[in-house]
Amino acid sequence: MIPSPPPGPRLLGPLLAELRAARGWSQQRMAAELCAASGVPTLTRNEVSRWERQLRLPGDFWAAWLATVLGVPGRLLAEAAARSRRLGVAPATVGPAGSRARLALLTLAYRWAADPGRRTLAGPFAAAPPPLPGRGGRDDEHRPGRHDPRRPAADEPWSLGVHVPRGPDDDPAGGGTGRGHPADGVALDTLRRWDDLLGGGDLAGHGARRLRRVVRGYRRAGPTGRRAMLPTLAESAQLAGWLAADAGDLGGGLVAYRLALRAAVAAGQPPLAGHVLASASHLLADAGDPAGALVLARIGYAAGRAGSSPGLRALLLHRVALAAALAGRPRAAGQALAGADRAGTPEPGREPPWLYWLDADELAAMTGRTLVALGRPAAAVPLLTPVAGARGRPRRSAVYGGWLARGHLGLGAVPEACAVAGEALLDAVRSGSPRAVGQLTAFRRGLAYAPPGPATRGYARALTAARPYLPSGVPRHLRDRPSR
Repeated sequence: MIPSPPPGPRLLGPLLAELRAARGWSQQRMAAELCAASGVPTLTRNEVSRWERQLRLPGDFWAAWLATVLGVPGRLLAEAAARSRRLGVAPATVGPAGSRARLALLTLAYRWAADPGRRTLAGPFAAAPPPLPGRGGRDDEHRPGRHDPRRPAADEPWSLGVHVPRGPDDDPAGGGTGRGHPADGVALDTLRRWDDLLGGGDLAGHGARRLRRVVRGYRRAGPTGRRAMLPTLAESAQLAGWLAADAGDLGGGLVAYRLALRAAVAAGQPPLAGHVLASASHLLADAGDPAGALVLARIGYAAGRAGSSPGLRALLLHRVALAAALAGRPRAAGQALAGADRAGTPEPGREPPWLYWLDADELAAMTGRTLVALGRPAAAVPLLTPVAGARGRPRRSAVYGGWLARGHLGLGAVPEACAVAGEALLDAVRSGSPRAVGQLTAFRRGLAYAPPGPATRGYARALTAARPYLPSGVPRHLRDRPSR
């Protein structure tokens, strides 16, 4: 019997993947069934893959045959296709590996939204250790027990897209069962604090190694120990995903977030799971995929707001607001901003430890960032200025400085924009964060339309001088392109 898909609006790609998986079909089998039913022998598994990854939508002809071979109402697929068209498809900047990871995370998020009791997500954690993603971006989560807990750590196919050699301190017996246990010589809280000062290019390897050790410790623990370790596993995976994302590793960040989501849901911590999806939404927004970002942010807020603290509720709504603004949905962005304002500010003693960095100034800067994306720079500039000019957290200053420079540029204040961007450029060098470079890239593209003058020429010289010192490994969608 084919299980019914969860109710509510869906995206077509994840829906097709779930319906196919429910029948136990491969993409090759799906293509063969469509060819046999339609009498058209030219469809291949590559086309099925494009549909499921949201890189392309099937036309009316194939949509009708999809409904036939999958045994679902045509209206269900038509509504999902219409929603996908409204939100857009995955952009070209998301490569094949990132597209697979994106689809897997979107599918898992939908499963959580459809099953708040977490029956479909907790199974692998309840019955077996969490499987590690295989090479080539394959999703091994439906094959529990595939990995032998006795195999050497060096053979584990898990590096979040970062080559992590086995070092002398990488004890195979280590695992890290608590927040203060050292992994890769770094406690979880310490690694979080380092993230305030350093970029993902410096820290992603530490986060990946720590996560590997925690996973191995989980796999070796007994049932009681595993249940106790689930929150630490979820927090370690969320931080590893954040660091990988800041290093420009889209696929690695999404893979880590998927593991974090499963662990948080299995641990019975919806607020942490919502935070994981909010973080993944931020990654997709930075990667130029506001449609996927909006989906994850909305699911994260809807399913994670119950029992969440005031600061976390505000943060989840800010993720919705930014994704909606970037997706060209100003009304939805405005509603989310209003909701975030009603949620209040972080309250000492009520916020989870992994939200230590959030304060009223940061929330105000998030509002300013969204207002810039909405084309309202006059209201945005006063909100962004305090955080962009603050010292001590260079990546934060660089990221919000890039948005502030774009706000000044939107007001036609080119000298002020170039001055702010110059300071943000220095902070990007100090932090070593490719994500910070991304905001300055967006500013540089906008500056290309400004009339030339001393300010623009001065910034161009500063950028040329700083370019050798900017973090390496900046992905293609964040690279600066000189103006014509």
